[in-house]
Amino acid sequence: MLAAELTTTLFLGYCNFRSDFDFDSFYSPRNIPFTFLYLHHSSEANMTGTEPFEKQQQHKSVNGNVCSEAAGDDAFDHTYEEKEGPKPSKILVWRNIILMTVLHLGAVYGLFLIPSASPSTLLWSLTCFLLSALGITAGAHRLWSHRSYKASVPLRIFLAVSNSMAFQNDIFEWARDHRVHHKYSETDADPHNAKRGFFFSHIGWLLVRKHPDVIEKGGKLELSDLLGDKVVMFQRRHYNLSVLLMCFFIPTFVPWYFWDESLWVAYFVPALLRYTLVLNATWLVNSAAHMWGNRPYDQNINPRENRFVTFSAIGEGFHNYHHTFPYDYATSEYGCKLNLTTCFIDFMCFLGLAKDRKRVSREVVLSRIQRTGDGSHRNAQLVGDGHEHFEDGHEGRDLAEVAAADHLSVDLQAPLVVLARHAAADLMESTQDV
Repeated sequence: MLAAELTTTLFLGYCNFRSDFDFDSFYSPRNIPFTFLYLHHSSEANMTGTEPFEKQQQHKSVNGNVCSEAAGDDAFDHTYEEKEGPKPSKILVWRNIILMTVLHLGAVYGLFLIPSASPSTLLWSLTCFLLSALGITAGAHRLWSHRSYKASVPLRIFLAVSNSMAFQNDIFEWARDHRVHHKYSETDADPHNAKRGFFFSHIGWLLVRKHPDVIEKGGKLELSDLLGDKVVMFQRRHYNLSVLLMCFFIPTFVPWYFWDESLWVAYFVPALLRYTLVLNATWLVNSAAHMWGNRPYDQNINPRENRFVTFSAIGEGFHNYHHTFPYDYATSEYGCKLNLTTCFIDFMCFLGLAKDRKRVSREVVLSRIQRTGDGSHRNAQLVGDGHEHFEDGHEGRDLAEVAAADHLSVDLQAPLVVLARHAAADLMESTQDV
């Protein structure tokens, strides 16, 4: 069956996908059921933090607001200097090129099958999309990469399972590479350096061997928090099997078994198409959000505020803010506005499954806007008396409430036609360089 062959191609190809770091041999995958039952469920007192105590002290807060700009593994390293001389030649990884080509062809076919899918299957596909996305945004990104909040064992298990459904490398590798990305953003040590073009930062970085500086700097990071996390290490040991179950089998099996959906439709829509959409939503953060949009918090860096990416990646498009304040759990000053991931984390805190959300204080945000912003954050100005005054006469309203309307009305500068044009140009340039 074609579907079975396609799954086998994707799965076996990806088993060899991670070949640049010695960490990949740290644990050997074992073919045992994907279960976390050996981990004890903890109480509130046993809720596991994901950062050392010393680093937590750098983020002391008042009323839930972080009062200073902290530094850590996710802060840019200004001491890094790119090596002079010719750049290393690009080495194509044909296995990955074929893998991604087959995957996207399968996703295109899945688009044509949407009219044949039942409403229940479409709703299931959306559910799988959201679960997958949360496994990346609330899990690998905000919890494990930036340690911006604490999660209980049950929540961490849920996020690890959702992360396997997303199939974007295991949590350990995803978090390690993301910390490298922040520490050496848009340099040779950045895994998906946006200065190498849209195509490279979107998907091309997966189709070539990593730059030597990426490997070198990634190997020097302090990762004891990840190595000491039982959930992270369990998922890493059994990642291949968990991906086969969560990314392909369960999304296909549920609609086929429970409401008699065609196996063909069940495979290509909730599995392949959904998986491909989540991949590209994540990749847009690396590409589009580093190229198009405004920079109200720091005009000296390239990451931008991009509403299209915010919608696609359930809240990850406030990228200028995020690179300015990487430890803020909300990745935005606007809380839950257009930020489903922040809503999810807040709800988990309401249920008692998460706590200790790190937040940048209003004073720090305003100060940074005045010092380094590009002027696009027009609704608030600091004046000599130290009070906020709003250009539109909204004195007394909350800064986030007033700023959101204006900030989000900025021209997106990233319509799909522009993305497509730049992607094609970068693809041609990358081909000529090889």
